[in-house]
Amino acid sequence: MGGSRSASSLKSMVIEFLTFEVDPDEREQWLAVEELHWSRYLESRPGFAGKEMWVADDDPGRVHAVIRWETMEAWDAVPPADLEAVDEAMGQWCREAAMRAYRVIRDC
Repeated sequence: MGGSRSASSLKSMVIEFLTFEVDPDEREQWLAVEELHWSRYLESRPGFAGKEMWVADDDPGRVHAVIRWETMEAWDAVPPADLEAVDEAMGQWCREAAMRAYRVIRDC
């Protein structure tokens, strides 16, 4: 296995994959507000293992948030009221996201 994580910890890791529609002309502003509210909130959560923001050169109007959780239980423990509060704090920058979840089954 690559990295310093054990095979059992990798198999419990969950990836939250969110896709947002964001105007490329507003992306830097949106990312700054998202960082201020969502990233800071996620960093306060037990079991949060990191986040990356991705954009494809051939699809600049979609931003993908790749969020790593140590376990599904850690992700499920996020209170719905907190999600609503952070979305509200985003104000005009709040965007609906398409969401998929993945389990890490191998790290090479």
